[in-house]
Amino acid sequence: MAKVIEADDIDFSAYLEETEARQKVKPARVFVDEMLDWMFTPNMEHSCQLPWEKARELIRFRQGEVTLWAGINGHGKSLVTGQTALSLMGQGQRVCIASFEMKPRKTLERMSRQFSCMKPARLGDDPVIIDGYKDVCRQFAEWTDTRLWLYDQQGTVNPQTIVAVTRYCAKELGIQHMFIDSLMKCVKGEDDYNGQKYLVDELCAIAKDHDCHIHLIHHIKKLASEDQTPGKFDAKGSGAVTDQVDNMLIHWRNKAKEAAYQVGKIGDPNEPDALLICAKQRNGEWEGRIQLWFDPESNQFLGGRNDRPVNFESWPHRPWS
Repeated sequence: MAKVIEADDIDFSAYLEETEARQKVKPARVFVDEMLDWMFTPNMEHSCQLPWEKARELIRFRQGEVTLWAGINGHGKSLVTGQTALSLMGQGQRVCIASFEMKPRKTLERMSRQFSCMKPARLGDDPVIIDGYKDVCRQFAEWTDTRLWLYDQQGTVNPQTIVAVTRYCAKELGIQHMFIDSLMKCVKGEDDYNGQKYLVDELCAIAKDHDCHIHLIHHIKKLASEDQTPGKFDAKGSGAVTDQVDNMLIHWRNKAKEAAYQVGKIGDPNEPDALLICAKQRNGEWEGRIQLWFDPESNQFLGGRNDRPVNFESWPHRPWS
């Protein structure tokens, strides 16, 4: 008589592990065609660019990666990432911003200013001009449909929650770029190394599982002076954060130039207002510094001191006339 196999009598986990290993360990020749396609026919739909023409071929935001945006407090990390988010939407990407430091209305106020290139404080009391600006903001809101989502939560949030929110956005909403502002709002503190490692590890897994790109904003520890340009090892918290992410961009603002200008000292016009430092790009060949100039009217960072703010409704970006 045939013996009946009872499920309780067998440890199937050993077979599951063996099957998984056999599926994943393959001879090198299996990957050659995939390698050649990747080398000679890159699919540009799977990577996105920065807002500045001179940077477009230097840095790419690829599917399945995590980028750490680091900077000193008050140096404009949220401004430059907001401008980058607008650029990504201009490239047809679906974006979600989870800012735990600003309410959605403030996030939208900044982004609508970058979108319209208009400074609300200069509108005055003329109702016609104010109505015109309101129309532009409504145009911006319409443009964001199917492009932009905001997670409405301020203050601290536990890492499990932001992991769940990120996975929901990627899986259910089809979000392609998730901005999280900032890492330190999602852990217990600067010395919560296990929490930081857990969060970044989970975000890296989500990016790979759902072919999305996650932008994680982070703070630089206090340096000797704001004039000092930070580097890769100046990020707060655990070194595992910079080790795990695929890319690291550091935004630094030239505060010394700003201070001199405010007291009437005009220095070298070719000296940049800010630097975007690519300190790490795992799957790219370039690391270095990109010089930027700040336009206070539009709140945009520009690629050249004589450049004009860009119109995010068009791609490639065209300057406003």
